[in-house]
Amino acid sequence: MEPQTSGDEEVKKEQPVEEPLKKCEELCEEYLNGWKRAKADFINYKKEEFERSQELMRYAKESFLENILPMIDNMNLVARQMPKELQEDAHVKGLMMVKLQMEDFLKAQGVEVVDSLGKNFDPSVHDVIQAVEAPGSVPGTIVEEVEKGYMANGRLLRPAKVKVAK
Repeated sequence: MEPQTSGDEEVKKEQPVEEPLKKCEELCEEYLNGWKRAKADFINYKKEEFERSQELMRYAKESFLENILPMIDNMNLVARQMPKELQEDAHVKGLMMVKLQMEDFLKAQGVEVVDSLGKNFDPSVHDVIQAVEAPGSVPGTIVEEVEKGYMANGRLLRPAKVKVAK
């Protein structure tokens, strides 16, 4: 014969099973929340690293473009000072084609020339190298551009060196 048990004893036997189950569920919830936080942290880390790498590439590109600008300046100087009789020479035309290719390359990279001549002086994009008497010009107006300024994708690569009216 089986010993008879009261209803109270059955409840006591079930409690020990519920307690470990509840602890296990709490532990699972804790691990799941920890995993979710780690996953979110990793996604944020990937985004931040991508942004850092983009900034590094932008910096490297701008540095490269800044190093090309003196070559363009020299090519522009040669073109301005070229005697008329040499302008029709085949070799000179070839050099001027290289100048145009360099300018096209800069445009393709998002580089724009800062428009200066006749504009009001803007310290964010111009460097004044001299203030000159310019009859008929409003003071602070740029009357001569000594060296072109360049912007790349909205950021200043090099300010224009200018002369302004007194």
